[in-house]
Amino acid sequence: MASFHLIRYAGLDAARHMAFDRPVLRGTGGLRFWRLLGTGKGRSMSLGADLRRWALFAVWDGESELECFLERSPVAARWRDESEESWHVRLMPLSSRGGWGGADPLAAATAPPRATPPGPVAVLTRASIRPRRLVAFYRSIPDVDRLLHRQDGCLASIGAGEWPLARQATFSLWDDEQAVGCFAHRTAAHRDVIGRVRREGWYSEELFARFVPFGSQGAWDGRDPLRPVRE
Repeated sequence: MASFHLIRYAGLDAARHMAFDRPVLRGTGGLRFWRLLGTGKGRSMSLGADLRRWALFAVWDGESELECFLERSPVAARWRDESEESWHVRLMPLSSRGGWGGADPLAAATAPPRATPPGPVAVLTRASIRPRRLVAFYRSIPDVDRLLHRQDGCLASIGAGEWPLARQATFSLWDDEQAVGCFAHRTAAHRDVIGRVRREGWYSEELFARFVPFGSQGAWDGRDPLRPVRE
């Protein structure tokens, strides 16, 4: 299974935690893959950074290992004690293709192909952008960003990155699989960008994964975006 954690700190010195957390995460039992991510100011990847908000994407051996981390890790303790806002969600992988650091971290955790269950879907995309394609990539973002703001069925979305400019990701929540498909295939701006990505070879590596989100807790911009769905 996987998890996604979004933490907003009260002060601008939050970046120091990125360095201090790494050795702790490396020694966390049952944590098979993780990435600490800075976040953007918009709903998609952008040049602007929110220096107070950071994210963690993690893949676990099982839910018990995640629970142990949340209860006992000094990283999670600081989230509780020092954050202004935090949001956590458990993720059951449905499908994954591509790579992150040379391999698909979700390959062993993804369920065999089957119909997506009804209800909300989480989507993670990430890419390593070729340096010569950075200008084209960032010129394409504003149209997609505006589309996300008004897209029906998008519950929440955030742009993130593990390395400034060239290694970028998005995490988004949707009403259902149909809403994901409408955005991906039926909106001209997004179709055009995807077409250019393929034709012009913008990425040296990319990953696209879908999940069933469950067990969410906390707040993301003042609310839990999955709560209206559950209620």
